Amino acid sequence: MRYSLDEIETFLAVMELGTVTGAAVRLNLSKSVISKRITDFEVAVGAALFRRNAGRIVPTEAALRLAERLRPALADLHAAAESAAWSMDGAAPLQGSLAIAAPMSFGTMHLTPILARFAAAHPALELRIEYDDRMRDLSREGFDVGIRIGEARDAALMQRKLCESRTMVVASQAYLERHGVPEAPADLGAHQVIGYSHMANAQLWQFRRGGRFDSPQVAGRLVLNNGEAIRDLAVAGLGLAVLPEFVAARAITEGQLRQVLADQETRTLPVLAVWPPISPMPAKLRALIDHLAAELEGGKPWEMEAR
Repeated sequence: MRYSLDEIETFLAVMELGTVTGAAVRLNLSKSVISKRITDFEVAVGAALFRRNAGRIVPTEAALRLAERLRPALADLHAAAESAAWSMDGAAPLQGSLAIAAPMSFGTMHLTPILARFAAAHPALELRIEYDDRMRDLSREGFDVGIRIGEARDAALMQRKLCESRTMVVASQAYLERHGVPEAPADLGAHQVIGYSHMANAQLWQFRRGGRFDSPQVAGRLVLNNGEAIRDLAVAGLGLAVLPEFVAARAITEGQLRQVLADQETRTLPVLAVWPPISPMPAKLRALIDHLAAELEGGKPWEMEAR
């Protein structure tokens, strides 16, 4: 049984992306090279890994089991090789690649400049950055690290808190002039609220009452899957919205939105870096997380925008 590291990486890329075309783009290779590597890998392991039917490629049960074992093994192999090349004083340049997943609004509004400075400081390091509000499966989708807003839900992941962002209820002045200003959470039932498709209203619209958070009855006809889009509809006067401060701060500073129910305590969301457990921790991953923490610890960009 002989196979190459290139074949393993190609196999995992096809598993993650679901198509030969996607793997070819990811690895910057032709589709014919991807197909040959997969065929050679199937011969080497002695098992059919994909079923091909009318242009579609579907993993077999053997492929699913093999991928589950190869993903952590390949990560450990890369980490060991990088640790060997990393000098004790950190003088060796960071090399290899890092795949980063982050929420869309946080990424486009605040994370990109931070990552740009990291990329400029480490020119030999390749970065793959994907912004998406969906909760990504880091291990299965091949990400080294993810940025999460809110409490971590996967206890299997390592985490480091980078900073916090409070949530706030906002609306445009035009909306408030038409519909009135809510004075208490119970008043929200008489208003249109803008929903977030990745979170139920009962989780989103929460206010501390006594020793716990409660959610008033709310309803609205608009539901979106992105914080900036929710902000823009609130600016357009179409309803009240609950937004993280990092999304709402600039619109409030510029007078497009007004905070309401400011005397009510809403949830404060931790901003976390999370990553699959790996030992030893690759120097490139440690350097990235340290960079993120230092940048956000020194003054959150959205707070500086609001000054």
